Amino acid sequence: MDSIDQVLIAVRRVIRATDLQSKYLVRTTGLTTPQILILHTINAQQELTIGQLAKAISLSQATVTTIIDRLESRQLISRIRSASDKRKVYLELSDAGRDTLSKAPPLLQEQFIRQFSALAQWEQSMIIASLQRVAEMMDAQHIDASPVLDIGTLDRPGEAASSS
Repeated sequence: MDSIDQVLIAVRRVIRATDLQSKYLVRTTGLTTPQILILHTINAQQELTIGQLAKAISLSQATVTTIIDRLESRQLISRIRSASDKRKVYLELSDAGRDTLSKAPPLLQEQFIRQFSALAQWEQSMIIASLQRVAEMMDAQHIDASPVLDIGTLDRPGEAASSS
């Protein structure tokens, strides 16, 4: 097998792994990867606003607001107005949200983060440079992307719409 085939197969495996994980999450929880990521982040932090959440997970505030609206409609989270500053609204996981999160499978990116973090700095830099170069070669360097392993747009009205 030549080098080109090896690269294309590796890229395809990454795409397939991400796609399969995304579909598995929707099938088992009714939630998308970004929705689960948001639940994890809200669960881990106290008094988190939508703006702080968007910054923490590197998504736009508009995208996060749309996802929050869906999670709130499913009663997985609630918005709590600050007692001391009525302008601030904090996000809080509901009991149903905590239950959903406890039953959700681990995210693919959690495994990746764990393994990538264990690599030596030089190896991390080599992987970053190689992947950035692959993105350039695929004319994808200008495509807006966040650090979430998921397929398609992160705010998918059509996918899991009845459950998101």
